[in-house]
Amino acid sequence: SRHGSASRRMQQLSPQALAAWLSDPARPKPLLLDVREPWEFATCRIEGSLSMPIRGIPARHQELKRDAEIVMICHHGARSFQAGMYLEQLGFGSIINLQGGVAAWARDVDPSMPTY
Repeated sequence: SRHGSASRRMQQLSPQALAAWLSDPARPKPLLLDVREPWEFATCRIEGSLSMPIRGIPARHQELKRDAEIVMICHHGARSFQAGMYLEQLGFGSIINLQGGVAAWARDVDPSMPTY
């Protein structure tokens, strides 16, 4: 496992746990940050997600609040983890990685979601 000091804070969240969070009216919603390519985002996305392709994050991270709870989303969970580590290094304090990405969301939460 490649857990250096940069990843010490990043939480991992299962699709089921994220679905429960999003459906809980008592909990403030996190920012859903989808770092996939635009064509991937157009194919399928979790409702309410913000599209910010990973290569654009260095230029656009100022749009994000550093103290926001941000759930990082990609296809299988690897790009989102890398992007989350980058944001943590910039001082973002509450980065959460969606384990398995939209592929796991489609498998475990929303079978009607298109897959690719």
